[in-house]
Amino acid sequence: MIRFINVSLMRGTKPLLEGVDLTLNPGDKIGLIGANGAGKSSLFAMLRGELHPDQGEIDFPAKWRMAYVAQETPPLERAALDYAIDGDVNLRKLQSELERLESEPDTTDNGIAIGEIYSALADADAYTVQSRGEQLLLGLGFSMEQMQQPVASFSGGWRMRLNLAQALMCPSELLLLDEPTNHLDLDAIIWLEDWLKRYPGTLIIISHDRDFLDEIVNVIVHIDERKLKRYSGNYSGFERQRAAQMILAAGALEKQMRQRAHLESFVNRFKAQASKARQAQSRMKALAKMEELAPLRAAAEFSFEFREPLSAPNPLLVMENVNAGYPILDGHGDKVGDKTIVSNIKFSLQIGQRIGLLGVNGAGKSTLIKTIAGELEPLTGDATIGKGLSIGYFAQHQVEMLRHDESPLWHLAKIAPTVREQELRNFLGGFNFPGTMVTSPIRPFSGGEKARLALALIVWQRPNLLLLDEPTNHLDLETREALTMALAQFEGTLVVVSHDRHLLRATTDQFIIVADGRLQPFDGDLDDYKDWLFQTKLGKGTSVLPAAGKENKTSYPAASPIAPAAAPAVSAKDQKRQDAEQRQRLATLKKPIENKLKRLEEQIAKRTEQKTEVDAKLAQPAIYEAANKAKLKTLLADQSFYTKDLAQLEAEWMELQEQLEAVAA
Repeated sequence: MIRFINVSLMRGTKPLLEGVDLTLNPGDKIGLIGANGAGKSSLFAMLRGELHPDQGEIDFPAKWRMAYVAQETPPLERAALDYAIDGDVNLRKLQSELERLESEPDTTDNGIAIGEIYSALADADAYTVQSRGEQLLLGLGFSMEQMQQPVASFSGGWRMRLNLAQALMCPSELLLLDEPTNHLDLDAIIWLEDWLKRYPGTLIIISHDRDFLDEIVNVIVHIDERKLKRYSGNYSGFERQRAAQMILAAGALEKQMRQRAHLESFVNRFKAQASKARQAQSRMKALAKMEELAPLRAAAEFSFEFREPLSAPNPLLVMENVNAGYPILDGHGDKVGDKTIVSNIKFSLQIGQRIGLLGVNGAGKSTLIKTIAGELEPLTGDATIGKGLSIGYFAQHQVEMLRHDESPLWHLAKIAPTVREQELRNFLGGFNFPGTMVTSPIRPFSGGEKARLALALIVWQRPNLLLLDEPTNHLDLETREALTMALAQFEGTLVVVSHDRHLLRATTDQFIIVADGRLQPFDGDLDDYKDWLFQTKLGKGTSVLPAAGKENKTSYPAASPIAPAAAPAVSAKDQKRQDAEQRQRLATLKKPIENKLKRLEEQIAKRTEQKTEVDAKLAQPAIYEAANKAKLKTLLADQSFYTKDLAQLEAEWMELQEQLEAVAA
């Protein structure tokens, strides 16, 4: 198991973790979540030994092999398939040792050593490594042809896929994945999801994709207030538990405020009286000892909305017999031909349509979006644009198109040159660009902040057609949810390509699939698409995942791509049962004390109200007139009674509170 024991971590002057204790069981599949900058990547760095805690220790079995995705990919001339197989470091060492031994003269000792190496290679599944590597790369979207191309020929996103393939090839007991879906299409995510469900080791994932987490993890670890809080279940289960805790915390805060008020009231009334000085001093100590509950930080959730479009032509766009693709240019930039990606497109966009584009990587989704947006001219056929069409286009690499040496205000002023600066500032403030941030160069901004700016620029233009190509890349969970809510309320027409299934489900009402060079309606939902993907794509020789090896030899999932997820480890179940029993025992001990405290608090509230009423009457001058002598006498007696009774009730409350603290300890 993995144990964090009193772990504290600082980055510069900023504390990320303080006195953290946490236990993770073997076989757990853990989703690590928290706000940007909370310390998720730093926690991974501690597990990898690249960072060391300032206090405490992190303990897990020394024999565990760890796999993780490298963040850098050198521009090698090595073939992509060989690079992926390099992830099995032990296998490569054995192969290298075999080459060395075979190059030496034949001797008895040499022959024995070679035999031992062949035995070790068999244990390491060396004879299936080629096919396993191919299956991994096919699942991650590579073609057989691409596998033989050099690593240096791939773009940054594809190189990250190769690094992910290396991590999956590495036999391991602990697998760390930091945003593994960022550079993947929906089809690759579905494949990876299925692979990870059957990974038998301990898995820790950082992800902002809630559907991905829901499908895979059985534990959520939330970094909050510099602590690690463990929740059983998937991400949706965490949200439910978190909401319930917020409600309980609100009640606890209100209760503590009442308790403080009682104590402060007693101290203020009696600290000057010699007879009550000791009791007042006791309550002052209790006040000082009382742990301050943080006010609920139900964090200011980010939200925005698309403004109503200025016009609504119908239809917005009609395509007749269009071929979409790219012109082929020679070395001088002259066109020498065309490369058709999607052919014979017959397509129209009507007011209010909400379309999700599906299709495997490379099928032509982005090409179609670019053609609709006017970024690419149709190779053949006619595209008729409705009068008044206003397109808001978020390209897959939209963030890279921003001017990094300029500010958010500069970007917005460029498309709204006649609008007052204060109005532009107010608008950007609604997208979480406050104060000096609005006039600062965006170069040091996070990917999520840059994506938020790109969205703000689109919203300002009040489009009636939104074309979004992977808009959630770089966005955290909170901003993804804000985008989903805004798109759900958008009054125009929407066409979206996204690997975020939660966004697709919430914002679209029909799917169109790009497959085999054609555009056609998809009659089904995302679950149907997943089935189609396995049957038609992954079923054609690419669905057979690496076979399980011998114990302690490898940690690959079993063969079937649709096999059920591995059962949770028995120790995890036992731990959950023991935790539940402990909570039940604690609740049984605390319940009668809490009930008494509740009754006392009701009595104290009632007596306080009665005493306040008597004090108010005694404050009136008329009560001291001779005619009211009897009434004054009664009021003074009541005041004395209520004061003594309150003191007694508060003393009982203090005693019970100490009992409750002892039980909790």
